[in-house]
Amino acid sequence: MKNTDLYWNLLLETLPRDKLKALQFKKFKRIVKWGYENSKLYRRIYDEAGFTPDDLQTWGDISKVPMLEKEHYRTAQAKDPWPYGDSLCVPIEKVTEYRQTSGTTGQPVYQPDTWQDWEWQSECWSYILYAQGFRDTDRVFIPFGYNVFTAYWNGHYACEKVGCEVVPGGILNTEERLLKIKELRATAMMATPTYVLGMAETCRKKLGIDPAELTIEKILCAGEPGASVPATKKRMEEAWGAKVYDHVGATEIGGWSYECTSQPGGPHVNEAFFLVELLDIDTGEPIEEPYRPGKIVITTFDRLAQPCIRFDSKDVSMWGDPCTCGRTFRVLQGGVHGRVDHITKVKGVLFSPVSVEEVVRGIPELGDEYELVVTKKGDVDVITLKVELDPQSGTTPEQLQPNLERQLRLKTNLAYKIEFHPFGNLPRYQVKAKRFKDLRKHV
Repeated sequence: MKNTDLYWNLLLETLPRDKLKALQFKKFKRIVKWGYENSKLYRRIYDEAGFTPDDLQTWGDISKVPMLEKEHYRTAQAKDPWPYGDSLCVPIEKVTEYRQTSGTTGQPVYQPDTWQDWEWQSECWSYILYAQGFRDTDRVFIPFGYNVFTAYWNGHYACEKVGCEVVPGGILNTEERLLKIKELRATAMMATPTYVLGMAETCRKKLGIDPAELTIEKILCAGEPGASVPATKKRMEEAWGAKVYDHVGATEIGGWSYECTSQPGGPHVNEAFFLVELLDIDTGEPIEEPYRPGKIVITTFDRLAQPCIRFDSKDVSMWGDPCTCGRTFRVLQGGVHGRVDHITKVKGVLFSPVSVEEVVRGIPELGDEYELVVTKKGDVDVITLKVELDPQSGTTPEQLQPNLERQLRLKTNLAYKIEFHPFGNLPRYQVKAKRFKDLRKHV
């Protein structure tokens, strides 16, 4: 990263809040106008709502802009200009990059980017890396094949921009990746929390190597809330003897938040490039005060091929206190707490699966993997928690179960049916884990 780039990054990250807000509103008006004038999708949605860009006169007018969801992109795509259809805002000849969402919540969304958009993505990720201490002295191992998903492509190119050396380990299996880390003395790594813990388990069980004895100093996590769950973060940091940092992004949005080296308990929002709104889940009213959960709605200011304007991410978080690092970008306390469609009522109690992760990962005698299944027996909801006992703990299920049940009751105010499974029997994941299954809707 050039010194001039670093100067401008630091300048934006420390802007006084009033100047930052003025910059955001200027950028917001610009991207709304761009979408309205260049996208059939946005023009149609705005016209149907009776909204025009001229209606944006003050900050309070932001709520007048209609929100979009994934389904809007899905229905607008798979038509000419193929495959982006009505969502595309530039001539098809200007598209240089194709990516798509993982499809975990339905039909994948196709994501076009111009070369300018791709450069912008690398810049967003440069903020992430630099805030977490990545420098030109680092050798970064990325243990995934990038394929059509976006995150590790972004991480790769941002590493180059910052000056890091990149080692792509996609074609290797887990044992080979670990041996390559050892051989090359890699200092940093990017992975999902699930795979970070899985690699540590493989390192100990199959290679007989303590992962903390390798040279990894910092790990950037993505794809799951785990790196902002204190108990999960602690497990990863103790296993690898390294600092673990969170980041939140999405294919349609980009890398929009990052934890810094001060580790304030959640990631900063990159407010120079994104507008992040927290809205009351029931009323839709804006939330400005800290420690009140709300739904995350995001606008990407500078992505032009397929704009992301007031996108309903379906994720939940809350504002935290200012960070001691000096950045004025706000902090999302606890990172992303989960999805709106995963926060559900069980036995009349509002329930978030992330709260169970904190309990399970906070008990050292339990393995890293677990699974939650909600079913209905007659008119009664039943939550089954499947866990694995670490065979080296010297503890029996009978000894551990009372404490586990007590911790779950304190954390979630619910009772659980506990199943102890042999170590290694529960599913292992590399990318996004699917540990929560609500089967009531299928009954």
